[in-house]
Amino acid sequence: MKKRYSIPLILIAASALLTAAGRLSNSFADFYSDHIFHYISVPYAFLSGLLPFSLGEMLVVAGLLLVFVGVPVLILLLIFRKKKRRETAFGALALSLWVLAFVLVTESLNCFTLYGCTRFSQRYFSASEHNNKELVQLYSMLIDEANGLAKQVPRDENDRFTLTIDCDAECKKAMKKAADIYPQLKGYYPDPKPIAFSYFMSQTGTAGMYFPFSMESTYNGDMVAEVKPSVICHEYAHLKGFMQEDEANFISFIATQGSDNAEVRYSGCLDALEYVHNQIYRNKVQSGYELSEQISPQVKNDWFRFLPDNYWEENQDKEILSTDTVGSVSESVADSSMKLNGVEDGTASYSRMVNLLLDYYFPAVSSSD
Repeated sequence: MKKRYSIPLILIAASALLTAAGRLSNSFADFYSDHIFHYISVPYAFLSGLLPFSLGEMLVVAGLLLVFVGVPVLILLLIFRKKKRRETAFGALALSLWVLAFVLVTESLNCFTLYGCTRFSQRYFSASEHNNKELVQLYSMLIDEANGLAKQVPRDENDRFTLTIDCDAECKKAMKKAADIYPQLKGYYPDPKPIAFSYFMSQTGTAGMYFPFSMESTYNGDMVAEVKPSVICHEYAHLKGFMQEDEANFISFIATQGSDNAEVRYSGCLDALEYVHNQIYRNKVQSGYELSEQISPQVKNDWFRFLPDNYWEENQDKEILSTDTVGSVSESVADSSMKLNGVEDGTASYSRMVNLLLDYYFPAVSSSD
């Protein structure tokens, strides 16, 4: 076989073997994460970070163009280039193999294999069973913290929290400070990048995105600013090899809460409070309902906000596909992708952050204590 076919096929096979090894052997995945991944991810993140735009986003756009424009063009070429049909077909095959090889190799190196690693929580503290009493205590703690921080942060004319900091710099500081306790978070952090097609991102209900094939942390440029610190730290966690969404949520929380800046801490606290609030009502904990009345008007004015007021009305001219359709398809794809990567509960795993918070604040007591 010619090299233009054999090389991508070899790369595809190698990426499959690497992913399989990471899934079948926890020790292998940990070794890869601890001793190899850093040397691949950091230079790659540095180089892609030199670009003023998201390389990952542009690669996705290029891929879509290749499918929706390239395929019709190929069909026309096969129809009209009768004497060169064989050459055209094999050229298209070679291009497809190289594209597939690039996607699978970068996904395997920077994402798929890492799903097999020992979970962040298992490395640093023990999981245990928790009860609703502890959940209510956690809820109370977060309410008190959020109420206090709400009074410290700057607010706009509508009495809503607004950012006044260099968010990128403060998030990097927060992650590096967290690395003093959790060494896996050490290393280089590139500037996060806003997505150019943020409206489409809003339609999917997505605040941030990690691109394994460009090693970039990106965020929805249309979302309200107060969400940004929590989202950036979440995506930075992925950049350090933590693929599980609940763990990225948890890492974002501990990083933001360790920040010296009240605006960063408040953003992370609001995110955690929302998850715990939802769990209280999911578990139907009556005593938690009473605590909800203690949430200050300022916090209630800030939380559960992702997009600005009147966002959909002001951007309706950007809608190409129905938001309901885009959201439904996006949810199904994300859920299926996570399940294929061994996350049994798919997108529902985001809320497992509450379990990690309970493990963190209410650690298991050993029998010797």
